[in-house]
Parts: sequence; C-alpha cells; structure tokens
Amino acid sequence: MSRTRRLREAIRVLLEEKGTANTVEVFDHLNERFRWGATMNQVGNILAKDRRFAKVGHKRGQFRGSVYTVCVWALAEEHIAVVV
Repeated sequence: MSRTRRLREAIRVLLEEKGTANTVEVFDHLNERFRWGATMNQVGNILAKDRRFAKVGHKRGQFRGSVYTVCVWALAEEHIAVVV
C-alpha cells in the first residue's frame, strides 16, 4: 500500500468532493494531478482492493472514442466522516 498511498489519498479526496466518479474520471484526475500519473491497471486495483471505496454501479458510454462499460465508485458507507 505504501507505493500507492498518494494515489489512494487523491482518489479519496476526489470522491469526497464529487460523491461518485467512474473509473475513467478517476484515471484522468490522477494523471492530471500527478506528474508520474498512474496506469489504468493501477487505478482499477486501487479501487477494487481498498475497503474505503465501493462500487455503486456501472455506466455505459463513450470513453476514449469507443463505447465501454465502466464502474462507478463512491466512498464506502463506514468510511464517510460525519461532520456535526
């Protein structure tokens, strides 16, 4: 987890701000945010294996010039901070 700590934190912040984002949006955000970026495999593994992120659905649409079905992600319920 130490190799992807900054990527995981950036994804958490993105999902806190937006609420939900699909895999392509997360990928684009990481590659705009960091100079070294991330591969799509890294992004998929981070989202799938980190308990802080939950898959909330699928979206079919045109991404990168072709039609794909991509997963939609949000923060998992138990990891959402309650602000009082």
